[in-house]
Amino acid sequence: MKQEQYPISSKRQADIYEFVSEGTHGSIRKRIEYRPIDESNIIFNLSFVDVDPVTDEISDTVVTNNGDSMKVLATVAATTVDFTNRHPDALIFATGSTPARTRLYRIGITNNFKEIEQYFTVYGLASEGWELFKAGNDYEGFIIKRNQ
Repeated sequence: MKQEQYPISSKRQADIYEFVSEGTHGSIRKRIEYRPIDESNIIFNLSFVDVDPVTDEISDTVVTNNGDSMKVLATVAATTVDFTNRHPDALIFATGSTPARTRLYRIGITNNFKEIEQYFTVYGLASEGWELFKAGNDYEGFIIKRNQ
């Protein structure tokens, strides 16, 4: 993606990525994990969490407001590219831990859709079921599939 990103460290065998968000509230460690949620190991849940620097506990409900949300979302997107390079048939499921976070993801997809659609097909979960992503529609979650 053309948006600025953070450097990422990864544990490829575990499909875990980490980076540090630098912003108005200091340095905040972030973790992205891709975990299979079906028996065929085709559908993966994208988990995005903050990591407590003292306890190493994770949370997907902490609101850090570090002033770098677009850079953070671009970094998450970069991990999706890397992950699907290694798992080209994977379907990535993503949703926010709150409706506000899901809305933030939708905004990030919308703002970068021209670039995203070059690599991925994006589906949104609407009240009627799954549909191709449409800017402006509200969704409860997203499925991202790498274009072949």
